[in-house]
Amino acid sequence: MNVFHTAIVVLAATPTPQPNFNENSVTPTWVGFAATFAVAAIVVLLCIDMVRRVRRVRYRGEIREQLEAERETAEREIAEREATERDTSQRDTSQRDTSQRDTASKEPLTD
Repeated sequence: MNVFHTAIVVLAATPTPQPNFNENSVTPTWVGFAATFAVAAIVVLLCIDMVRRVRRVRYRGEIREQLEAERETAEREIAEREATERDTSQRDTSQRDTSQRDTASKEPLTD
């Protein structure tokens, strides 16, 4: 534990600057500019790509909703058409049964 404590104290000590070192003469030069420009360009390109992907996902969701609405409408129309055809066929069947009963009651009995 004593070795770690000593290492921390030695590493944490603030070094004193050399007397011939001028802090104002340190600049990032063109390497620093290039690195900063590259990071900024990458961030801009990533933002553009993200916007495209989000837009694509949103459009796919809207199209999916439209297709589902169209499918539900088509299913509803088919169900209504089948119900109408079923009612019409039942009405026709009941009318035929009624007309057959009427003609049967009007025929003379022959025995």
